Amino acid sequence: MPRLFTALEVPREAALSLSLLRGGLPGARWMRGENYHITLRFIGDIECHTADELIAAFDRIDRPSFSLTLSGMGSFGSKKPHSIWAGVAPSPQLMALQAEIERICQRHGLPPDPRRFSPHVTLARLRNARVADVVKYLGGRGDFCTLPFDVCRFVVMSSRDSVGGGPYLVEEAYPLGWRNSFSSLETSSLQPSRNN
Repeated sequence: MPRLFTALEVPREAALSLSLLRGGLPGARWMRGENYHITLRFIGDIECHTADELIAAFDRIDRPSFSLTLSGMGSFGSKKPHSIWAGVAPSPQLMALQAEIERICQRHGLPPDPRRFSPHVTLARLRNARVADVVKYLGGRGDFCTLPFDVCRFVVMSSRDSVGGGPYLVEEAYPLGWRNSFSSLETSSLQPSRNN
């Protein structure tokens, strides 16, 4: 059974900016651009009926779309670095969406995620990378920043066991802000025309 997680996709323009960061670090296995994403909640291997319940519950999330910027870089594993990531500029809307997804997961029997939510895009997995090389690599790219991009949906993705992450497949997609857009369209269609 595939592993499931909720995520935000990275649009093409931001993915291109991220792909320009590849190279210059011995021991790095770089992620492919089509696999860039921001994990919201790792779900893991779960029973089919639980997956169906979660997918139905996520469909009831009613949140507005919002804007995000990728900003800064870092690594996980201070003494033995194991991955390089690009950060996400602070976003209350992102935090609220993630918190709602976390509540839904717990309501459906998943244990709380033990890790504090730290939004990021994984760029590379590291194997036997020297700390000095990682510090040097990050030192030359610490001011990384993309233009803001619109987040109009979140997705449930699946992954297969593989080395280095991916391929990731979108299993379900949930639009953001669509109820508000639909309501405003519905309201405007009910308003009498000023030309009458």
